[in-house]
Parts: sequence; C-alpha cells; structure tokens
Amino acid sequence: MYNVLFITIGSVLVAVAYNLFLIPHLILSSGLSGLAIMFGIITPVNTGILNFLMNLPLLILGYLKLGRRFITYTILSVVVISISLYLIPVHGISTEPILSSLFGGIISGIGIGIVFRASGSSGGFDIIAMLLAKKSDFPLGTLLSVMNAVVVVISGFIFGWDAALYTLISIYAAGKVIDTIHSNHIKLTLMIVTKKSDEMKAKLLTNLYRGITVMDGEGAYSGEKSKVMMTVITRYQLTDVKTMIKEVDPNAFVNITETAEVMGMFHKE
Repeated sequence: MYNVLFITIGSVLVAVAYNLFLIPHLILSSGLSGLAIMFGIITPVNTGILNFLMNLPLLILGYLKLGRRFITYTILSVVVISISLYLIPVHGISTEPILSSLFGGIISGIGIGIVFRASGSSGGFDIIAMLLAKKSDFPLGTLLSVMNAVVVVISGFIFGWDAALYTLISIYAAGKVIDTIHSNHIKLTLMIVTKKSDEMKAKLLTNLYRGITVMDGEGAYSGEKSKVMMTVITRYQLTDVKTMIKEVDPNAFVNITETAEVMGMFHKE
C-alpha cells in the first residue's frame, strides 16, 4: 500500500506539471510523454488518452520481458498520469515560459522521483531503453539521452526553437531533481558490510536477480569479523534492495556508488 500511495501521489504531480506549466506554453517533457504532449497540442485528442495509448504496447511488452513488480507499478503510474491529464484542465499558472519550463521540470521531477523511490517508473522511454539494452551492450543512459534529444529536436521543428530550448530547460531541471530524490544514474554498485551474511545472501538471492560477491572483512578499530557483499543493480531496484537490507540487518553498513560501466555478466533488467 505504501508504494501504491506514493506512486499515485507522484503521478498526479507529473500531470499537474504538464497541464499547468508545460502544455500551456507548448513545452514538452522528456520521454514518450513529451511526444504525447506534442500530439495532444496539434490534434484534438486529449493528452491523457494519447499518453495511455502510446504506452500501452510498451507496457504489455515490458510485462512479458521485464520484472513483473516493476512493470506493475509502472502500469499504475501510467494509468494515474493519463487519467490526471484527462481530468486536470490545461491552464497556465504563469505567463512566463522560462518560469513555467523551470517549475514544470522541477514539479515533474519530484513526481517521477517519488515514483522511482516506490520501485516504479512513469513508462515510455525508460521501458524502451531497458528492452533495447537487454539486446545489446549500448548503455541505458546514452539511449535515454539520445531519445530525449529527439524530443527536443522535434519540438524545435514544430513549435519553434525557443520552445525547444524551454523543453531542454524542463528536461534538465527534471533530471536534476530526480537525481536528488532518487538516482539519475542507471547502474549502482552496493557494498554491504553485515554480520548476518547468510540471511542477507539468502534474502537477496531469492528476491533479486543479481550476482553477489562475498568477501571477508574486519573492523580496523574493533577487530570484529564481518562479511562484505558486493552487487551491481539498476536504479529501478534500489528502493526494494534497501528495504530488504533493513529487514535482515538494520545495522548493516551500506555504501551506494554510481557505476559508469560494467564488463562481464550483468543482466540489464
């Protein structure tokens, strides 16, 4: 229930940012929702309906190919965003495009960050990038950046280059806020120091489709023996992993670092 509540709140915030700040000034968001906003502006079809229809085939494919829990929460987020976009009237809060792009990006970033922390995503390009990355070694972060760049370029040709620059501001602001709330880095390395290594290993291996390396450790000051466990995960798994660690050993020392690249066996789901 905790995750469902926060995904709902975060998704409504995303829709508020779009309808009250971005859409009135022809500013697009990042991802597939940005394209939904564009088609919603140039056609009579509501953005909420377009957002749902454009995400639907990806959600079905993601449900078959990616983690079921992650996709279930993502489906919830897409549905709530789409309904909220349909119900919330499009009305500009500010008459200044640059303020609207900045605050629209911040508010949508807060919403998406909350969704990420609840183990989901807002759909769209995140699912596309994850599906493509499972078939190749092309990094997820680069895929997402390239696809978002396409949105900015399309915005420039259709709405003018001022609108494209405002879109770029919005995407940048949203990304920085997501980074603050959750993590904007795709892959993360966890170093877990715990005295409950057997229970921790069993918990993670049962619930997390990841390899784990276990090393012997010793406290430099106390001299106490412990185990050091290392694993690499994606940002979508971070909240679940932190919850599992706390359940097994609330006193475990955990160091989470951004990972630029992984060589060797790494399942990208």
